[in-house]
Order: sequence, then C-alpha cells, then structure tokens
Amino acid sequence: MAKRFGGKHSPGGATSDAPVVARSASSAATALLFLPPIILVFTSLNESPAFLVLGLIAAGILAGAAWMLREGLKAEAAYNERKVARRPAVPRKMLAAALTGFGAALAAYTGESGVVGSLLYGVAAAGLHVAAFGIDPMADKRMEGVDTRQQDRVARVVDKAEAHLDVMKSQIEALGDRKLEGRVDAFQQVARRMIRTVEEDPRDLTAARKFLGVYLMGARDATVKFVDLYARNKAEDARTSYEALLDDLEQNFASKTEKMLLDDRSDMDIEINVLRDRLQREGVSLNTKGNE
Repeated sequence: MAKRFGGKHSPGGATSDAPVVARSASSAATALLFLPPIILVFTSLNESPAFLVLGLIAAGILAGAAWMLREGLKAEAAYNERKVARRPAVPRKMLAAALTGFGAALAAYTGESGVVGSLLYGVAAAGLHVAAFGIDPMADKRMEGVDTRQQDRVARVVDKAEAHLDVMKSQIEALGDRKLEGRVDAFQQVARRMIRTVEEDPRDLTAARKFLGVYLMGARDATVKFVDLYARNKAEDARTSYEALLDDLEQNFASKTEKMLLDDRSDMDIEINVLRDRLQREGVSLNTKGNE
C-alpha cells in the first residue's frame, strides 16, 4: 500500500546527489571510450588501402560500441531507480561488449597481429568491458505480494510516462536556457513523485492513469511546440504561457498525489480497525499496557 516513507530518496525527505554523480561518472567513462576510435582513424591513414578500410570499419564499430554502452548505462540507471521495472528489451551493455571485442580484433589485425592474436585481443577487450561495466539487468523488478498482471500494467504506463518526460527534458535542453531547464526539472520531480506512488501501490494506477498518460503526453507536445516557436523568435509571451502551463500541471499533479496518499492512509486505517475488531472477537487483548 502506498504510504509516505522516509529516507534520502523520499518525497519531501533529504535529497541525494548520488544518482546524478553516478550518471556523471558513467558519462565521463563512456566519453573516454570515444577516444580509441578517433585515434584509430588517424593511425590508419598511413596504412595500405586494405588496412585503411579495416581501420575505419574498426573505428566505426568501436564508436558504435561506446554509444551503445552509454545508452545501456542510461537504461540501467532508470531500472535501478524504479521499484517496479521491466528488464531492458535490448541488452545494450552486452551488445556493446561484443562490438568492442569485434572492433578491437579488427584493429589488432591491422597491426599485423595475425588472426589468432587478433581474436585473443578481441576476447580480452570484450572480457574487460564486461568486468568494467557489467551486464544488463536480466530480470524484471517486481514487488512481493502484488499481482503480477497489475505490476506489468504499471510498468507499461511508467515506461510511457518516463518516455514523455525524457522528450520534455531533451527538448528544453536544446534551448540552452538554464532557468527553463530548472523549471521543467521541478515539474518532472513532482510527476515522478506520482510515478513512485503508483509503483508503491499499483492499485493507484486507475486514479493516476490519465495524469501519467494523457496529461504527460500533452505536456510533451506543448514542450515540442514551445521549443520550436521560442527557438525561432524568443517570444516572451510564449515563454510566459508555457511556464504558466507548467505551474498548472505541477499543482494538479501534486494535489492528485496527495489525495492518493490520503486515500491510501484511509484504506489502511479501515483495514487496521477491521483487524482490531476481529482480534477482539477472537479474545485477543490489544491492551499492551496491561501485559507489561
């Protein structure tokens, strides 16, 4: 049952920069992996035509592996931050490891390592990649005691909601306006509070479905239109209207989430009272003071 819970990741609780720091560290690591293919391109320029082509292909494969790893780390971070989640449909980190091994083998072959030596380099590169970054989550994340079908419905709705929020974020970031980015981020925190509430108690999905579906889709579309307009003429009236929309959405999302939490608290109180009456009928005393 959804309830307020304490801790650094709780709504209204202490905040933590750990997820942000982790994502920043991952981004730095994947950024470094784009250097080898760049170096390989330049070192291949003085080779024979055949080795030049192989070097360029290897560089492209290694760059693709770095990109695939970056996307895999993003998917894993989203998976780890959620209480109910489906495993990534595409094992990006494992594909990145395979591409890294293949690219390294081709690059080694251009250096006259021979077929066997190149294969060994490839296997070593793939193994080190897995050791450094791990593999993708292999199982769906579920909550005990909650109907599996209901959790699957929640996971699908949450996936779509997060996709809408990601589009909003990427669109606003394209403007390079820190104030707008902060305003959208504040709204997304409120929206994600509703998402986490639904994950805590999937029974809240019915009440939240319109907010996480229709309203977030509308917010996404409004963001796309606003960015397109504001990027062309910096219309201040459009900015004011967009910020007013965010204010309204944030207020409605926060109000609905509070109502969901209060309803869950009322349900819990009813269940406690029913249980207390049942225990009293069974002759079980709930007067703990008299038993001390």
